[in-house]
Amino acid sequence: MSSRLLRALVVPASITALVLPGCAAQDAGAVDPEALVVYNAQHEELTQEWADAFTEETGIQVVLRNGDDSELANQLAQEGEASGADVFLTENSPAMSLVEEAGLFAPLDQEILAAVPEAYRPASGLWTGIAARSTVAVYNPDLISEDELPASLLDLAEPEWQGRWGAAPAKADFQAIISAVLETQGEDGARAWLEGMAENVTEYRNNIVTMKAVNAGEIPLGVIYHYYWFRDQNKAAEDSGNTELHYFRNQDPGAFVSVSGGGVLANAPHADEAQQFLAFITGEEGQRILGEGYSFEYPVVPGAPTRDGLPALETLEAPVIDPSTLNGPKVIELMTEAGLL
Repeated sequence: MSSRLLRALVVPASITALVLPGCAAQDAGAVDPEALVVYNAQHEELTQEWADAFTEETGIQVVLRNGDDSELANQLAQEGEASGADVFLTENSPAMSLVEEAGLFAPLDQEILAAVPEAYRPASGLWTGIAARSTVAVYNPDLISEDELPASLLDLAEPEWQGRWGAAPAKADFQAIISAVLETQGEDGARAWLEGMAENVTEYRNNIVTMKAVNAGEIPLGVIYHYYWFRDQNKAAEDSGNTELHYFRNQDPGAFVSVSGGGVLANAPHADEAQQFLAFITGEEGQRILGEGYSFEYPVVPGAPTRDGLPALETLEAPVIDPSTLNGPKVIELMTEAGLL
């Protein structure tokens, strides 16, 4: 069967080969050699929508190998030039920086770079933003009044916040937020803040559990990404009905906008198709799929639609940070030193 007739398939990152449906003529365990292989740490449902639409438009088959940011970034670094990956997509940009520093990305076509504003892609041009999410504080108005909310994320390291806020420090989402603290406050400032955080924070498994704890009245406030709250509000608000959102703004590290990244691997077996795929997801149709879809993330291309209720990106007053400078390994080192990992 021609690969141009096949839809996108999802393959776990740990699986290296798969017999595609209807392809009995292939060697057992072989992936169609014409398939575009995407190492995907973005939300699986969103990337599947992108892959299906891209296949429908171009006839190019896409195989997704799903994992988390750090898992796939480290896998690519270990595989090096021997990797069979064509494209790498992440939720947060520190994983992109790790792969970039390893010299594993190819320059992107000018068409892709021109589509995405400079604020949402690295100066190097070796990868690009494909989506964005804002840091927010979710709070329970029954436990804390609006005038008691912290003016800055940095305030949460002060003694008066001991036991009064929560987060998920073990997750890549929160580690990306810490990378913004490191970038804006320097190593000594980030170390001091993390020491205060370790004294004060109630640790949860992930953003959703953090939000649930605030909603249930376990803690007054939690630090999460915006879209978890908006998704729940769009349903029955079961896990967020007792909460509101607080935006830090003022170029505070708590106003950090995390960029999800996409890049083409330098040794991609299907380099032209890989560039086409990134051009598609940063193009009009790809950003429409993102902006109107389930995820409630922000498109990064001007003019793309967003879900109702989302404040415009430009109103968030995020700190200006080149996403390629975010230092994931140093964040891990400092968080481990502080006893948070």
